[in-house]
Amino acid sequence: MTCMRRMTCQDLFRFNTVNFDQLTETYSFDFYFNYLSKWPQYQVIAHDTNGFAQGYMIGKVEGEAHELHAHVSAVTVAPEARRLGLASQFMDNLEKTAIQVDNTYFVDLFVRKSNDIAIGMYKKLGYNIFRTVTMYYSGPPLHEDGIDMRKALPRDKELKVSSLVCHKDPITPDELEWQ
Repeated sequence: MTCMRRMTCQDLFRFNTVNFDQLTETYSFDFYFNYLSKWPQYQVIAHDTNGFAQGYMIGKVEGEAHELHAHVSAVTVAPEARRLGLASQFMDNLEKTAIQVDNTYFVDLFVRKSNDIAIGMYKKLGYNIFRTVTMYYSGPPLHEDGIDMRKALPRDKELKVSSLVCHKDPITPDELEWQ
Protein backbone atom coordinates (compact mmCIF):
# COMPACT_ATOMS: atom_id res chain seq x y z
CA MET A 1 0.00 0.00 0.00
CA THR A 2 1.19 3.51 -0.81
CA CYS A 3 0.56 6.71 1.11
CA MET A 4 0.90 10.16 -0.48
CA ARG A 5 1.39 13.24 1.65
CA ARG A 6 2.96 16.65 1.71
CA MET A 7 6.76 16.48 1.86
CA THR A 8 8.66 17.62 4.95
CA CYS A 9 12.31 18.56 5.47
CA GLN A 10 12.95 15.14 7.04
CA ASP A 11 11.89 13.49 3.78
CA LEU A 12 14.95 14.93 2.04
CA PHE A 13 16.98 12.26 3.82
CA ARG A 14 14.61 9.47 2.77
CA PHE A 15 14.38 9.62 -0.99
CA ASN A 16 17.97 9.09 -2.12
CA THR A 17 17.20 5.66 -3.55
CA VAL A 18 14.48 7.17 -5.74
CA ASN A 19 17.09 9.52 -7.23
CA PHE A 20 19.33 6.70 -8.50
CA ASP A 21 17.47 6.65 -11.83
CA GLN A 22 19.64 8.24 -14.54
CA LEU A 23 16.67 10.21 -15.88
CA THR A 24 15.92 11.80 -12.50
CA GLU A 25 17.28 15.28 -11.94
CA THR A 26 18.86 15.56 -8.51
CA TYR A 27 19.21 18.93 -6.84
CA SER A 28 21.04 20.42 -3.85
CA PHE A 29 19.49 20.56 -0.39
CA ASP A 30 19.21 24.33 -0.78
CA PHE A 31 17.06 23.83 -3.88
CA TYR A 32 14.69 21.42 -2.10
CA PHE A 33 14.54 23.61 1.04
CA ASN A 34 13.71 26.64 -1.09
CA TYR A 35 10.78 24.78 -2.67
CA LEU A 36 9.58 23.46 0.68
CA SER A 37 9.56 26.95 2.19
CA LYS A 38 8.02 28.84 -0.76
CA TRP A 39 5.59 26.32 -2.25
CA PRO A 40 4.96 23.61 0.38
CA GLN A 41 1.62 22.59 -1.15
CA TYR A 42 3.41 21.46 -4.34
CA GLN A 43 5.91 19.12 -2.66
CA VAL A 44 4.51 15.60 -2.33
CA ILE A 45 6.07 12.27 -1.41
CA ALA A 46 4.76 8.72 -1.68
CA HIS A 47 5.95 6.02 0.69
CA ASP A 48 5.10 2.44 1.47
CA THR A 49 3.79 1.12 4.79
CA ASN A 50 7.38 0.77 6.07
CA GLY A 51 8.15 4.42 5.34
CA PHE A 52 10.37 3.78 2.30
CA ALA A 53 10.07 6.47 -0.34
CA GLN A 54 8.47 5.28 -3.57
CA GLY A 55 8.44 8.60 -5.38
CA TYR A 56 8.07 12.32 -5.08
CA MET A 57 7.12 15.49 -6.90
CA ILE A 58 8.40 19.00 -6.50
CA GLY A 59 6.76 21.96 -8.16
CA LYS A 60 6.19 25.68 -7.90
CA VAL A 61 4.16 28.60 -9.19
CA GLU A 62 5.77 31.22 -11.40
CA GLY A 63 4.90 33.95 -13.89
CA GLU A 64 2.53 36.87 -13.55
CA ALA A 65 -0.86 37.88 -14.91
CA HIS A 66 -1.76 35.68 -17.91
CA GLU A 67 1.55 33.85 -17.58
CA LEU A 68 0.78 32.59 -14.05
CA HIS A 69 1.36 28.85 -14.10
CA ALA A 70 2.40 25.82 -12.10
CA HIS A 71 5.72 24.25 -13.00
CA VAL A 72 6.68 20.62 -12.43
CA SER A 73 10.35 20.68 -11.44
CA ALA A 74 10.64 16.96 -10.78
CA VAL A 75 8.42 13.92 -10.65
CA THR A 76 10.05 10.56 -10.14
CA VAL A 77 9.05 7.09 -9.04
CA ALA A 78 11.33 4.33 -7.78
CA PRO A 79 11.72 1.44 -10.27
CA GLU A 80 9.96 -1.03 -7.96
CA ALA A 81 6.92 1.27 -7.69
CA ARG A 82 6.47 2.08 -11.36
CA ARG A 83 3.38 1.20 -13.40
CA LEU A 84 1.17 1.70 -10.33
CA GLY A 85 -0.10 5.13 -11.34
CA LEU A 86 1.92 7.15 -8.83
CA ALA A 87 3.24 9.65 -11.38
CA SER A 88 -0.30 10.25 -12.64
CA GLN A 89 -1.47 10.79 -9.06
CA PHE A 90 1.36 13.28 -8.48
CA MET A 91 0.38 15.19 -11.62
CA ASP A 92 -3.30 15.17 -10.68
CA ASN A 93 -2.44 16.50 -7.22
CA LEU A 94 -0.36 19.33 -8.69
CA GLU A 95 -3.07 20.27 -11.19
CA LYS A 96 -5.76 20.37 -8.48
CA THR A 97 -3.54 22.54 -6.29
CA ALA A 98 -2.76 24.85 -9.22
CA ILE A 99 -6.48 25.27 -9.90
CA GLN A 100 -7.85 25.45 -6.35
CA VAL A 101 -5.07 27.33 -4.56
CA ASP A 102 -3.36 29.52 -7.16
CA ASN A 103 -5.89 29.61 -10.03
CA THR A 104 -3.13 29.30 -12.63
CA TYR A 105 -3.61 29.30 -16.39
CA PHE A 106 -1.51 26.26 -17.21
CA VAL A 107 1.05 23.71 -16.05
CA ASP A 108 4.41 23.32 -17.71
CA LEU A 109 7.24 20.83 -17.39
CA PHE A 110 10.44 19.79 -19.12
CA VAL A 111 11.32 16.22 -20.01
CA ARG A 112 14.33 14.68 -21.72
CA LYS A 113 13.73 14.19 -25.42
CA SER A 114 14.85 10.56 -25.08
CA ASN A 115 12.35 9.79 -22.29
CA ASP A 116 9.62 8.34 -24.51
CA ILE A 117 7.81 6.65 -21.62
CA ALA A 118 7.39 9.93 -19.70
CA ILE A 119 6.41 11.85 -22.84
CA GLY A 120 3.75 9.22 -23.58
CA MET A 121 2.42 9.40 -20.03
CA TYR A 122 2.20 13.21 -20.13
CA LYS A 123 0.37 13.06 -23.46
CA LYS A 124 -2.15 10.63 -21.96
CA LEU A 125 -2.66 13.16 -19.14
CA GLY A 126 -3.48 15.89 -21.65
CA TYR A 127 -0.12 17.60 -22.03
CA ASN A 128 1.02 18.87 -25.41
CA ILE A 129 4.50 19.41 -26.75
CA PHE A 130 4.98 23.17 -26.73
CA ARG A 131 8.57 23.44 -28.00
CA THR A 132 12.08 22.05 -27.82
CA VAL A 133 14.79 23.61 -25.67
CA THR A 134 18.13 22.69 -27.21
CA MET A 135 20.72 21.30 -24.81
CA TYR A 136 18.44 21.94 -21.83
CA TYR A 137 19.96 19.01 -19.96
CA SER A 138 23.67 19.61 -19.71
CA GLY A 139 24.77 17.21 -17.01
CA PRO A 140 25.52 13.52 -16.94
CA PRO A 141 24.50 11.07 -18.13
CA LEU A 142 23.47 12.80 -21.35
CA HIS A 143 23.66 16.25 -22.85
CA GLU A 144 20.37 16.49 -24.65
CA ASP A 145 17.40 18.58 -25.63
CA GLY A 146 14.44 19.11 -23.35
CA ILE A 147 10.83 18.99 -24.43
CA ASP A 148 8.66 21.76 -22.95
CA MET A 149 5.19 20.27 -22.41
CA ARG A 150 2.13 22.21 -21.30
CA LYS A 151 -1.46 21.69 -20.31
CA ALA A 152 -4.06 24.45 -20.20
CA LEU A 153 -6.13 24.63 -17.01
CA PRO A 154 -9.77 25.75 -16.66
CA ARG A 155 -8.83 29.41 -16.09
CA ASP A 156 -7.67 29.53 -19.73
CA LYS A 157 -11.12 28.62 -21.04
CA GLU A 158 -10.54 30.03 -24.51
CA LEU A 159 -7.01 28.61 -24.80
CA LYS A 160 -5.64 32.06 -25.62
CA VAL A 161 -2.86 32.23 -23.06
CA SER A 162 0.72 31.34 -23.99
CA SER A 163 0.20 27.86 -22.61
CA LEU A 164 -0.50 26.57 -26.10
CA VAL A 165 0.74 29.29 -28.47
CA CYS A 166 4.42 28.80 -29.29
CA HIS A 167 6.14 31.71 -30.97
CA LYS A 168 9.56 30.13 -31.50
CA ASP A 169 10.71 26.53 -31.70
CA PRO A 170 13.35 25.47 -30.91
CA ILE A 171 14.87 27.83 -28.35
CA THR A 172 18.02 27.77 -26.23
CA PRO A 173 17.98 27.64 -22.40
CA ASP A 174 18.91 31.33 -22.12
CA GLU A 175 15.74 32.23 -24.07
CA LEU A 176 13.40 30.67 -21.49
CA GLU A 177 10.93 33.09 -19.93
CA TRP A 178 11.31 31.63 -16.42
CA GLN A 179 14.55 30.30 -15.01
